[in-house]
Amino acid sequence: MDRMDELIMRYPALAVCREDIRAAYALLVKCFSNGGGLYVCGNGGSAADALHIVGELAKSFVLRRELDEDFRKRVDDAELLGNLQGALPAHALAENVALATAFANDVNAEYVFAQQVYAYARAGDCVLGISTSGNSKNVLHALAAAKGRKAITIGLTGGSGGGMKAVCDRCVCVPETETHKIQELHLPVYHSLCLMLEERFFGAGNK
Repeated sequence: MDRMDELIMRYPALAVCREDIRAAYALLVKCFSNGGGLYVCGNGGSAADALHIVGELAKSFVLRRELDEDFRKRVDDAELLGNLQGALPAHALAENVALATAFANDVNAEYVFAQQVYAYARAGDCVLGISTSGNSKNVLHALAAAKGRKAITIGLTGGSGGGMKAVCDRCVCVPETETHKIQELHLPVYHSLCLMLEERFFGAGNK
């Protein structure tokens, strides 16, 4: 049973999202395979989800992750090599409190995420916006900035997708309308994506 089948078995309501989840996964594989990085943004509980996603991607999740061979050859420190783990480059845009508060104070809080996307993202990178309504203005601005940078855009939301659905290359809209229920389904979706990505880049076939 693959990860997608397992997800649907455990959360049957997500069957309607199968195609979008697989497509989001394919876009993330493309991003990481080409040396790109992932930038994740959201507010409140969605900001916590963004941090959670980064935590699963930037270190081992369920598999042992080997370091890349070029890195190992350049580092002559057995202890360092023994403690580091393979990682996928992922960043949560809610992490930089100093930059975010400075920009909110000096310019406009609605564009805090967009400013960071403009600063960091490049063509081939991916911006993942999380919003239970699909209408969070600062997330939508970040996705618009991503388009300007020729980055891939993915949305994770609920209901009909709100404004996010129209601006994302792919949008996963879980079939709930209440905030807490949407969030309850977001976690298994992104856990499955993280598991699939780990298997793709650090599984047995890649050692």
